[in-house]
Amino acid sequence: MIRITGLRKSFAGNSVLGGIDASVAEGKIVALLGASGSGKSTLLRCLNGLETFDAGTLEIAGFALRAGSHDPHTLQALRAKVGMVFQEFHLFSHLSVLDNVTLAPRVARGTARAQAEAHARELLAQVGLADRAHAMPRKLSGGQKQRVAIARALAQGVSVLLLDEPTSALDPELREEVREVLRNVARGAHSASGAGLTILLVTHEHALAHELADEIWTLSAGKITGVLAVERESPK
Repeated sequence: MIRITGLRKSFAGNSVLGGIDASVAEGKIVALLGASGSGKSTLLRCLNGLETFDAGTLEIAGFALRAGSHDPHTLQALRAKVGMVFQEFHLFSHLSVLDNVTLAPRVARGTARAQAEAHARELLAQVGLADRAHAMPRKLSGGQKQRVAIARALAQGVSVLLLDEPTSALDPELREEVREVLRNVARGAHSASGAGLTILLVTHEHALAHELADEIWTLSAGKITGVLAVERESPK
């Protein structure tokens, strides 16, 4: 469950989030649409504790964040349950694909290397990169880097996945491979075996939002101005 109450955020006196009140049920997928500067990415960064906020409260993955500075220990624990995928990949260039995916489980959770690597290989197979485990990021295309970033975000067994424009930094021909990975992640979230994974997706792609999401929020000038429940056929 995610609960957002009275969330406000300003930069240099300019309001970016002007009072957000919303909630997301466990296991649901929400897409955030809106023009650049509407507050979509800032909202995601607040949810993961990457930005502090000026007023309001957040409850996410069993953690509570309040206005002002955040406790580092709380943030560390929160980020073990809330994964985030950025536009620009942010892979560690000096680490192989496998090491990028296993780093957080080994360091943050103390997972044994063999166990972390076995899980990482499963995730890399799911994103179509089983044969690239030992490649360095510089040898990957943009679409491959983003697929590694998605695998890395899932590697800790997160309960919430935040995706900030995961296809926008890619050339058009590379976007489809990432879209397909997102479809697979969404199908897992909607399945009985994947129940509990909650996804918030910031995107400019209306078609992708309607395809994946249970609910679409439209943001404008730092406020949610529209909420659309997406009708989805029941699986046969």
